[in-house]
Amino acid sequence: MGLKALATGLALLVLAVMLAITFGAEPISLARAAFEPESLDRTIVISARLPRVLLGVVSGAGLAAVGVAFQTLLRNPLAEPFVLGVSGGAALGATVAILSGVAAITFVGASLVPLAALGGGLAATAIVYGVARMSPGAHATSILLAGVVVNAIAASAITFLKTLISAAKAQELLFWLMGFLDVPSPGALASVAGYVALGSAILLIDAGRLNLLALGDEPALHLGVDVRALERRTFFACSLVVGGIVSVTGLIGFIGLIVPHALRRLFGPDVRVILPASLLAGGGMLVLCDLLSRVLFRFLHTEPPVGAVTSLLGGPLFLLLLGKRVRV
Repeated sequence: MGLKALATGLALLVLAVMLAITFGAEPISLARAAFEPESLDRTIVISARLPRVLLGVVSGAGLAAVGVAFQTLLRNPLAEPFVLGVSGGAALGATVAILSGVAAITFVGASLVPLAALGGGLAATAIVYGVARMSPGAHATSILLAGVVVNAIAASAITFLKTLISAAKAQELLFWLMGFLDVPSPGALASVAGYVALGSAILLIDAGRLNLLALGDEPALHLGVDVRALERRTFFACSLVVGGIVSVTGLIGFIGLIVPHALRRLFGPDVRVILPASLLAGGGMLVLCDLLSRVLFRFLHTEPPVGAVTSLLGGPLFLLLLGKRVRV
């Protein structure tokens, strides 16, 4: 079952990457791009499409993995970084860093914006989880409500900050916050890949322990799992991944909801299987959504943010899942 899940995720990823490189605003020939180094086709692929596709792969993989981790840790099928307010907190941290000029400062060649986003994501996670633990009788509902409130606070703070800057800068910031895959610089791509790789590695190492949490905190503790330490590691890893992604792409929601649920329906709930498969399928899913935003709206001479596409797909699924929980 594990190999089948990984093969499915890999097939989706490869298909998505090939389609995204082949199709776009300008028609190209992959043969010319591969065998004619001086051709315009090679330039378009190497300089524009490939970096954007790689950013989509890394970002989608990270968001899907975080969705699996949150849903397992919180035992809530609706848990997702966008819904829980983690993305909103990370966006607020990144916004403060960008508007304060910290974005121009680098440490060991890397921007400090992802660190600011990490701090915002960790703060949002701590608030949401802290509020939820104060009302254990309605744990799942409390988490969702706390996430909604944290998102609202972060959005309000960002709106306030936008009033302090020029209209042009505010418009640029608004477009970024809607979730947009652009051609990243090599440094930005390497930075987000590093954050996602480190956070995902922590989650993969803990996949077996996360599985035991399905039994409840007490049974997992009796089986040798340090539940509180696992929670801290998972929250840190998820905030690390989300912070790195949000600092480059802005807010992209519901990848962490759509992909894990689809894979669970196909291959079961084993985190050791679903987590690595989600890394592959999540990358492919976001790349396909970005391709839709580039191709389907080309006749309008515009390109909606990929965050709008993922929300249009994931929002109805969230409402469907929420309705099922209410009926239960």
